[in-house]
Amino acid sequence: MPFIDSKITSKISPETKEELKTELGKLITTLNKSETYLMVGIEDAYDLWLGGKKLEKGAYVAVSLYGNASADSYNKMTGQICALFSEKLGIPADSVYVTYHPVSDWGWNGQNF
Repeated sequence: MPFIDSKITSKISPETKEELKTELGKLITTLNKSETYLMVGIEDAYDLWLGGKKLEKGAYVAVSLYGNASADSYNKMTGQICALFSEKLGIPADSVYVTYHPVSDWGWNGQNF
């Protein structure tokens, strides 16, 4: 079960959120996961600072997944996320920060996988 949590400085429309959700559902295959169990969180109009300076256009994206993926897959996914956020939101790639969180214990439906 992957979870992609995005915190975005810009205010975005519900339609754009839906587009991002759909595209992230496609991109998750890069990490050998499917959209079937993908959870997506999108928080817009979020304040982000880097080096003490407020980012006017920026995003922090945290990708959690049950299990792990290769460094090459993570690198490819970062490029895809940066391209998506640039295309859909106008956020430059150098203002999109992505972290990965492999998880060995993930609970659902009253128990862990």
